[in-house]
Amino acid sequence: MLYFVVFALNFLFTKGDLWASSNPTVFNIGGVLSSNDSEYYFKETIAHLNFDSQYVPKGVTYYDTAILMDPNPIRTALNVCKYLISSRVYAVVVSHPLTGDLSPAAVSYTSGFYHIPVIGISSRDSAFSDKNIHVSFLRTVPPYSHQADVWVEMLKHFNYKKVIFIHSSDTDGRALLGRFQTTSQSLEDDVDIKVQVESIIEFEPGLDNFKEQLSDMKKAQSRVYLMYASKTDAQVIFRDAAEFNITEAGYAWIVTEQALEANNVAEGVLGLKLVNATNEKAHIKDSIYVLASALRDLNQTKEITEAPKDCDDSGQIWETGRDLFDFIKKQVLLNGETGKVAFDDQGDRINAEYNIVNIQKKRRQVTVGKFHFNRESSRMHLAVDEKDILWPGRQYVKPEGFKIPTHLKVLTIEEKPFVYVRKLIDPKDNCTTDEIVCPHFNTSQDMTAIYCCKGYCMDLLKKLSEKINFTYGLALSPDGQFGNYIIKNSSGSGKKEWTGLIGELVGNRADMIVAPLTINPERAEFIEFSKPFKYQGITILEKKPSRSSTLVSFLQPFSNTLWILVMVSVHVVALVLYLLDRFSPFGRFKLANTDGTEEDALNLSSAIWFAWGVLLNSGIGEGTPRSFSARVLGMVWAGFAMIIVASYTANLAAFLVLERPKTKLTGINDARLRNTMENLTCATVKGSAVDMYFRRQVELSNMYRTMEANNYNTAEDAIQDVKIGKLMAFIWDSSRLEFEAAQDCELVTAGELFGRSGYGIGLQKGSPWADDVTLAILDFHESGFMENLDNKWILQNNVQQCEQFEKTPNTLGLKNMAGVFILVAAGIVGGIGLIVIEMAYKKHQIKKQKRMELARHAADKWRGAVEKRKTLRASTATQRRIKSNGVNDPATISLAVDKYQRIGGAERAWPGDSDIRQRRVEDSGGVQPVPRYLPAYTSDVSHLIV
Repeated sequence: MLYFVVFALNFLFTKGDLWASSNPTVFNIGGVLSSNDSEYYFKETIAHLNFDSQYVPKGVTYYDTAILMDPNPIRTALNVCKYLISSRVYAVVVSHPLTGDLSPAAVSYTSGFYHIPVIGISSRDSAFSDKNIHVSFLRTVPPYSHQADVWVEMLKHFNYKKVIFIHSSDTDGRALLGRFQTTSQSLEDDVDIKVQVESIIEFEPGLDNFKEQLSDMKKAQSRVYLMYASKTDAQVIFRDAAEFNITEAGYAWIVTEQALEANNVAEGVLGLKLVNATNEKAHIKDSIYVLASALRDLNQTKEITEAPKDCDDSGQIWETGRDLFDFIKKQVLLNGETGKVAFDDQGDRINAEYNIVNIQKKRRQVTVGKFHFNRESSRMHLAVDEKDILWPGRQYVKPEGFKIPTHLKVLTIEEKPFVYVRKLIDPKDNCTTDEIVCPHFNTSQDMTAIYCCKGYCMDLLKKLSEKINFTYGLALSPDGQFGNYIIKNSSGSGKKEWTGLIGELVGNRADMIVAPLTINPERAEFIEFSKPFKYQGITILEKKPSRSSTLVSFLQPFSNTLWILVMVSVHVVALVLYLLDRFSPFGRFKLANTDGTEEDALNLSSAIWFAWGVLLNSGIGEGTPRSFSARVLGMVWAGFAMIIVASYTANLAAFLVLERPKTKLTGINDARLRNTMENLTCATVKGSAVDMYFRRQVELSNMYRTMEANNYNTAEDAIQDVKIGKLMAFIWDSSRLEFEAAQDCELVTAGELFGRSGYGIGLQKGSPWADDVTLAILDFHESGFMENLDNKWILQNNVQQCEQFEKTPNTLGLKNMAGVFILVAAGIVGGIGLIVIEMAYKKHQIKKQKRMELARHAADKWRGAVEKRKTLRASTATQRRIKSNGVNDPATISLAVDKYQRIGGAERAWPGDSDIRQRRVEDSGGVQPVPRYLPAYTSDVSHLIV
């Protein structure tokens, strides 16, 4: 006995080790079902579940508590509290009656308050996908909106790229549209099969007629209609569609399950039917087994607590219910009764299978295909037998799905030389034969103005229309831009949208763009391009540097260093010449001046004059070196001057006459463009293909950030600023810039082409004209028509003129030689200034000399008076001595006077002294004054000058 107990315990622990001992072993599962049969099957399924060891470990038991759904939602909620929650159910399986408008919403609200998981087995309303309201609701049937996944696969299979979407404005209709748009734009296989919705028609449920909407539908190009509508609304739509004959041959209708139930559904309509949609027993079994799998997995990682038991006590949120909800979403039944059972993040069934149904004669629904799970590829697969499909008009051939329009709305933009735009001033004027009328498109501004367009693209458009047989109405871009992909907040959604020409094409407001439209990946994702009609690239336009326009242009042949050395050499040679002539024994400083005709000796001023005279090749009339050594240096200096002058003359011709300026930039890789600190402005056009190119290139990101602030709205403004020197480099399409350089020889393109691409015709995605336009353009290339357009509009024979202009020498003008004239004028002004200084200095010297004369005159008077007094004193003293000695001989006195006269006659103190003596004689009445004799006498009287 003991051995048996030990064996039983070991068996329980080994067999049921996945189930924690602390977790409950008894679980109640609730059910709110639509019928007694469903209730009985529910109980029977749970009873069988307890014997399935794959889902239920040993020691665990499941019990059922089921009730019928009451027609009154309030009573249903009360019954859930009274019979289910009070029984501590861990989850609730809820059905949706096949008749009536009853919904499991009451069960979802009540159970969701306590986070008790609810598994729906028949409700397909999209509202249950909102987890903010139905927090714990899952379902084994997909919502109606999931039919969009099958629609996309069907359109892909039938190769329909453009559709018209018709839906009611309720929750399911909008959810279906949103899922369709998301799915159709996220296909992984090929970007070319993305489906475009040409127009969306939304209607209020319960409409009386649909004729207004149908009239708009008939004008559209698409002939494929996707419709979500209830049975009642579908009857109205099919009734009015029959009156407009849009359920006949050439049209295709794909509808949802509800619309297929309309009693007047048209023949040829395709629809969907969910497999096992009404098999409630199959869904009951799948839901119970999914729940058992989730409880089994939950126990391995989580602690399971008792379920709520009383609706009167709100208490705390049941965390186990949240965990159980998450575990249910992760469950996958590969072999469920309804196929593969799995859930998405909202708890909705995925991988549900559908039958493709075709309405044939006598409104008989025939299955012509399936949308099922393929186990080999582990994904859903569409299989359609097209030969069994009866299309509208009782056709067995698939309709094209679109109507080819013969009158196209063509847009263009002003861009020389591809499109020239001329505004008619006089209302009586008309466009010429080579012009096309082109008003502004879709704008209220200047509606009365008439514009005429001509150019490269206009000739191409005319040729295209003749080649592939269509008519057109031409219009200019409404905002003057090609188009940019930006975020627009006008609608409040903040969604990125295209502007300009691309925006009009993407919005189906135009059919074709004939303009220099660059083909790039960003645009090709949203519109269709033809093969390029012109290949080109990106280049840089700049203005040629000015030709020797500075005032010192004549100094260009020599560098600054050489000019300085020449200036220094002149004065050094002059100084050495002066020294050689000064110290040479044969120089003029050493030779006697035997005759009065010999010129003065060479001083420093004459030496400088000689050196400059030799350098400037002027005649030297005076001040030449005398000594042999100085003359040898003079000859060497003359040779140096000859070489310098000859070199200067030759280089001056090369610089001013033969030189042609080169471009300042070497191309896109020029360091000045890449260096953001360089003072060089460059720009392109906002939102253009060139702008997109720079944004794509990571290595050009620094350069793009610098030029982004300088970008222009139009190429015309940028080119004009290049011409006036405001913009240094404009980066744009090579075709346009080469045309501008051909027109104006002062402009030049720099560097090699980069970012090579082509211009193409823009069309809507899936346009039926795409192939015809491409084939026509290829034919134009082969026939030489495109080459003729190049010669006519782009080259215009002006390139040869510029090349000829480049080869001819430059003519010198005042602008080139103005510096020389200014130098002469400066010399004249300098000479006049110096002579004014000389005259002022001379005047100052004369005044000084006059003051000296006055001072000398005063000094002579004073000195004469002093000498006279001294003479008188001496005479008186002599006479006294004679008298005292008794001498009174006149001869003796006469001898003494003569002695003084001889002594004074040999002395001459300063020039003009004789004149002063003469004046003294006259002033003394004819008596000669006594001459100077005192040894202390000096002729310096400068101290007497005031």
